[in-house]
Amino acid sequence: MVFAFLGPIGWNELVIILVIVLIIFGPRRLPEFAESFGKSIKKFKHATREARDELESTTVEKRSETTREKSSD
Repeated sequence: MVFAFLGPIGWNELVIILVIVLIIFGPRRLPEFAESFGKSIKKFKHATREARDELESTTVEKRSETTREKSSD
């Protein structure tokens, strides 16, 4: 995992971050944060997939229009 302002983050750093989060928020709130993080990732993937599909369909439509225009000339 690479963040522009932090540089590469390895497993050691991730474990330290998780321990700090656990200490700050406690074990009761940690599952809530994990669940909301997971839902956010799922929504992001879904939105990305929709955008990619829409872009691909638009590209296919433009290509087919261009092909029809060339064949009718």
